[in-house]
Amino acid sequence: MIFYKTEEEIELIRESCLLVCKALAHVASIIKPGITGEQIDREAEQVIRDHNAKPGFKGYRGFPGTLCISINEGVVHGIPTKREFQDGDVVSVDCGSFLNGFYGDSAYTFALGEVGDDVMDLLRITNTSLYKAIDTAIVGKRIGDIGFTVQDYCEKQHKYGVVRELVGHGIGKDLHEAPEVPNYGRRGRGPLMKEGLVIAIEPMVNLGKKEVRQSDDGWTIITKDKKPSAHFEHTIAVKKHKADILSDHVLIEEEIRKNAAVQEVAILV
Repeated sequence: MIFYKTEEEIELIRESCLLVCKALAHVASIIKPGITGEQIDREAEQVIRDHNAKPGFKGYRGFPGTLCISINEGVVHGIPTKREFQDGDVVSVDCGSFLNGFYGDSAYTFALGEVGDDVMDLLRITNTSLYKAIDTAIVGKRIGDIGFTVQDYCEKQHKYGVVRELVGHGIGKDLHEAPEVPNYGRRGRGPLMKEGLVIAIEPMVNLGKKEVRQSDDGWTIITKDKKPSAHFEHTIAVKKHKADILSDHVLIEEEIRKNAAVQEVAILV
């Protein structure tokens, strides 16, 4: 069942999403080669708890961290560890919070140090595909229009692999609600989008082939061909003429510009 949100509920979800982005912005300010996933996880949890909220992921189905930290060939659901980030790593950081009875969810992929042009292109295309998908999330369109947009741009136009096994989702009082929001699909198919639908759109795109597998830790999803992957996510509310983006990556990008250890990921116009 799809739960449509009132304007008051959407504002509560926005508060939770903005807190997530404050945590991710703090991560953006400190992430660099030599720091560990466990360190940024502790820092992000402190930001969330300082605002009288709870980490949205910690304990969810047994997940041990506040952040999902997925490095290089890691697609999503990576566990924070003592592994030090290296120059040239790309690090997907996904974060959730639970505040005032509602979840927030957002993700950003960071490029540390000297990252190759081919991988930077992957990050730019994936990030751009997120905003192209958001442009289709309006009243009267269907969920398949979102997936088609990501797949057409990333897979058909740029020859990357769009992950099939993992998808975006509805969000509200539960972290994962209906409907599922795939990053592939056909125009005009799937649930009709109506006013008050709140969804997390999150392209997961591989430099190589689309196939993935679960790693030995039982959580991390990695590319089968071991090539890098990128992941960006916004939570949005469907509106009549233009989607309302409830999370805010500007907070993250402002910190990236101050951090010499991280490359900026532009959105292609």
